[in-house]
Amino acid sequence: MPLFHIAFYRFVPLADPDAHAAHLRGLAAAEGLTGSVIVAHEGVNGTLAGTAPALDAFQDALQAVPAFAGLGFRRTACTTPPFARLAVHRRREIVAVGQGGGAAAGTAVDPAAWRALLDAPDVVVLDNRNRFEWRLGRFRGAADPGVHHFRDFPDLVRRQAPQWRADGRRVAMYCTGGIRCDKTSAWMTGLGLDVLRLDGGILRYFAEVPDAHADWDGECFVFDNRVALDTRLQETATTAEQVFADPDDHWRLDRARRLDAAV
Repeated sequence: MPLFHIAFYRFVPLADPDAHAAHLRGLAAAEGLTGSVIVAHEGVNGTLAGTAPALDAFQDALQAVPAFAGLGFRRTACTTPPFARLAVHRRREIVAVGQGGGAAAGTAVDPAAWRALLDAPDVVVLDNRNRFEWRLGRFRGAADPGVHHFRDFPDLVRRQAPQWRADGRRVAMYCTGGIRCDKTSAWMTGLGLDVLRLDGGILRYFAEVPDAHADWDGECFVFDNRVALDTRLQETATTAEQVFADPDDHWRLDRARRLDAAV
């Protein structure tokens, strides 16, 4: 039976994240799903894989929880099994940046309006990802963020924010699925920046814009065994060894090899 990947997240206050984590673990395990889910006081962030009926059942059960009613899921077909096992963790943050956040601010820009921002002279196109992700693929006009780990992203913004403000530049930022931009947008707005964020991230842009290749150079890294997708959301032949060629990323390569060996 064909295999599918789903991604989902929501920033919502959870009084008892441990209880939610246990419930999510039970729902996913009951359907034989694999993948990773992180639960914290600020919400939930998950990527799972399984058959269509199993994912349908999981989604229905999760949306029956009041905190997750109406939660959206992004689904794509898979050739390579993305994950080897199921892991559901309770964490301090659902995406680690150490700057608070969670209440998305700034302006959400849908894919249909994003292209115009890439050509706007008063816009800085900011890649809200790690440097190795940018090297593999990026929107045209996006400079190398120079960030080796997402927790270093705030330092990049602090260094550049005074010049952006002085020049009257708007910041149009993007990430893979939207969560990193949602997490940091409120904090960045608090620095006096005019922030615009690609709603749904790169993967939504690929899904909804037929000629996305006109705005994208390269491939999009994904944090699972598929490694990289093209603008048609198809898996490519790119390997982890090619992605993590920089010596600074060798620890990521070691982790990817352990993950691959477990499949």
